[in-house]
Amino acid sequence: METLDRSYFESLDQVDPLAEFREQFDLPAGHIYLNGNSLGVLPKAAKEKAREVVEEQWGQGLIRSWNTYDWIHIPRRVGDKIAGLIGAEPGEVIVADSTSVNLFKLAAAAVKLNAGRSKILSEPGNFPTDLYILQGLESFMDGKVRLVTESRDCIMDAIDEETAVVVLTHVHYKSGAMFDMAAITARAHEKGALIIWDLSHSTGAVPVALNQVGADFAVGCGYKYLNGGPGAPGFLFAAKRHLAHLEQPLSGWFGHANPFAMRDDYEPAQGIERTLCGTTSVVGASLLEVGIDIMAAADMNLIREKSLRMGQLFMELIELRCGQFGFGIVSSKDPAVRGSQVSLTHEQGFAIMQALIARNIIGDFRAPNILRFGFTPLYVRYVDLWDCVDALVDIMTHDLWNKAEFKKLTAVT
Repeated sequence: METLDRSYFESLDQVDPLAEFREQFDLPAGHIYLNGNSLGVLPKAAKEKAREVVEEQWGQGLIRSWNTYDWIHIPRRVGDKIAGLIGAEPGEVIVADSTSVNLFKLAAAAVKLNAGRSKILSEPGNFPTDLYILQGLESFMDGKVRLVTESRDCIMDAIDEETAVVVLTHVHYKSGAMFDMAAITARAHEKGALIIWDLSHSTGAVPVALNQVGADFAVGCGYKYLNGGPGAPGFLFAAKRHLAHLEQPLSGWFGHANPFAMRDDYEPAQGIERTLCGTTSVVGASLLEVGIDIMAAADMNLIREKSLRMGQLFMELIELRCGQFGFGIVSSKDPAVRGSQVSLTHEQGFAIMQALIARNIIGDFRAPNILRFGFTPLYVRYVDLWDCVDALVDIMTHDLWNKAEFKKLTAVT
C-alpha cells in the first residue's frame, strides 16, 4: 500500500496523461484552485480571443461581422461542439441565454407537450434557481400544473401518470451526488412523463450520454467545467424527436424561421433554433468556445478516471489527517454516484473556508455548513490535494480560522 505523503502525490503528477492541459490555463502563481465546479479558470487562449472579437471583429468589422465572422450562427456552431461532450447530435444543442432562462423555456414547452398532466416533479434541495423557475412557471400557469418535490430516494416511486415532466440536476451542487440518468429517464418514459436534466455540474466533468439514455431535454451552464468565464451563456438540449412540436414561450426574433424577413407574425424555426429568443452574446459565446475546444481535445474517460482518483485520495487524506477536527464527509465514497467534487461539513465551515482562501487555496462554502472542493482534472494537480489538506491541518490545529476577519459574511460565498 502506498504511503500517502507529498512525494507520492508528486509521483502521480509525473505520470498524469492530462498534465499538459494545465499549461493552457492562466492560473495565478501560488494558487490552488479547487472551485472549478463554480467558476472555471481562464484559458490563456481566451485572452487573445477576447482581444480579437472586441478590437477586430467588433472594432473594425462593426456590423459587417454578423456576416464576415458568421456571428449569426455562433449559437448553433458552439452548441454543436457541446453536443459532442454530452452525447447529443449536431442540431440538438444551442448556446443561448442563461441556465435559468433555458430551463423556463424547456419546462414550459414540456408541460405543453404533455398537456393534461398536472405535476412537475423535482427534489427538495435542488439548485435554487431550478426550484424558483419551476415555482414561477406554476404561478404563471395559475396552478394548472403544480410543483411537487420528493426526496431522491423516493423519486422513482413519485413518477406517476400525473407527472408531466421530471426536472432533476444530474450531479447535486452541494453533495456531488449523481443520479442514475438512465434508470430515472426510463422510469419517466414508462409512466409517460418527459424529463429535463440540469447538467451544470456534469458537462465536462463526468461522462454524459443523453441520446443513449433517451433523454428528452437538458440545460447547462458554460462557466464551470467548460471554462467559459463568469456569466458565460448557457445551453439547452432538445432531442430531435421533439423539435417539430416544441413550442417554447419566449418566442423572440432569433427563434423565427426567417428573422430578417421582419414579419409581424411569428413562425418558429424548423430546428433547434426555435429555442432561441434574443441575441446571444457574441463576446460571451466566443470565449466559451475557447473553453469547449480545450475540453473537446481531452479524453473524457481520462478526465473521469483522474477525477474519481482525486476524490478518493482527498477523502482518504481528510480521514487520515483531519479525523480529530470534526469534519463530516457528505460526498459518497461510491465512485458510481459521485461527481467531480468532495463536500465536507463543519459547524465553522464558512470561517474555515475563508482561512483557506486567505492562503490562496480556493474552494467555496454553501450554507449552512458545507465546504466544497471541486476537482477539475485539466488543471488541478494531485499535489494540490496534499497541499490543501496540509494547510487545513495547520488551520485547524492552531485555530487559525477563529478570527473575526474570517467570520464576516461576504456577498458571495
